[in-house]
Amino acid sequence: MILNGVPWFDDNGSIVNAHGACIVEDGGRYYLFGEYKTDSVNRFIGFSCYSSADLANWKFERIVLPEQRDGLLGPNRVGERVKVMKCPTSGEYVMYMHTDNRKYSDPHVGYATSKTINGEYEFHGALLYDGQPIRKWDMGTFRDTDGQGYLLIHHGDIYRLSKDYRSAEKKVASFIPGVGESPAMFMKDGLYYLLSSNLTSWERNDNKYHTAPSVEGPWEERGLFCPEGSLTYNSQCSFVFPLVRGNDTIPLYMGDRWSFPNQADAATQVWLPLQTNGTKLSIPEYWPYWDANSLEPVAFPEDVLVTLPPNTALASNRKGDLMRIPYNGLPVGLIGESGPHGGYARVSITGNDGTTFHTSLVDFYSKVPDTGLRFVTPPLPGGDYTLQVEVSREQGVWFNKRGDRYGSEGYWVRVHQLVVFPHGHAGSTRRHIAPSDYSQE
Repeated sequence: MILNGVPWFDDNGSIVNAHGACIVEDGGRYYLFGEYKTDSVNRFIGFSCYSSADLANWKFERIVLPEQRDGLLGPNRVGERVKVMKCPTSGEYVMYMHTDNRKYSDPHVGYATSKTINGEYEFHGALLYDGQPIRKWDMGTFRDTDGQGYLLIHHGDIYRLSKDYRSAEKKVASFIPGVGESPAMFMKDGLYYLLSSNLTSWERNDNKYHTAPSVEGPWEERGLFCPEGSLTYNSQCSFVFPLVRGNDTIPLYMGDRWSFPNQADAATQVWLPLQTNGTKLSIPEYWPYWDANSLEPVAFPEDVLVTLPPNTALASNRKGDLMRIPYNGLPVGLIGESGPHGGYARVSITGNDGTTFHTSLVDFYSKVPDTGLRFVTPPLPGGDYTLQVEVSREQGVWFNKRGDRYGSEGYWVRVHQLVVFPHGHAGSTRRHIAPSDYSQE
């Protein structure tokens, strides 16, 4: 099952840290590549790789491209939008990324290669076109069914890659009207779709799409693919993965729910199947919890939901206010409200002996108010644990290059309901965490 909008945990019990991501299917496994973020500073640490057999349970492979000693990915540089494709002519895995300084005034598209998908990639510097570096920022990639690779650039530039994927050989489209940042492309039933977002810094917006009969165009703007005002279900498009199911290939939308500045702890993913009907592209509704095999949403049955009494549910913006929830190790989810005045909650899990098994920040900010899952505990051995949710009095606030302020106007944390996983086996857990056991200080 895929859970949207909550931190995921890998096989080590650490939060999956892979943003601006892509997926490559190889050897019967899915490989997820992304930006390995920190909660302290926005700079390049490395690009991470995780693998999975089901798109839901992830194994941490390694940092496949770490910070370099110098150059475009050296100390105090930025590395973003990592994308990987396997070159059909050389058999190499080729990685692309946006590199920059921390003022975002020295953009380059860089590339690296590896002979194995999860091996350490060798960074080669800037990707060249006509002998010159491509000095752009937001970028993506697309591999067509014939193996031809393309580099996608913000505002609608598209480059056809050379046969070895190590350079750009032709610009096939320039400044497609209406195309924004974070481009992503897929092809379905002979029609090409190009997704992009508007320019609102780390803030989410209503993403849009274009269609064309070929990569070269002509491209036509079609509008939004999520309901207007949903801000693309509080996410920004990053990649569209061709998910094979039976005799069909389903375009899987992969979006980031950024949480600046706490990108490592609190930023999450939103993955949903896209629906196509000719030039019509849509994600009609948001699924917080869905089955990647049946491509159907999974509802929470009433027997797994625990509504907290009003005097014990957490609703506060005062630093240090908290709630403690005893539970028995089965995963427990927090349902709460996010909105323009939301802040960060400090969530921790401790054992009876005081051992801390997990601590992280959870974001309760969203420009568009939303009620849903905010956090799901990692699997732990059976036993007695306490899940604590505390108002941190921290908020997500940032400024763009012009000095415009974005982010939260407050510090509110609101949790009013729990979900006990796995559904259908919650009776003993419900008894263990009876409402009378909850405490809020």
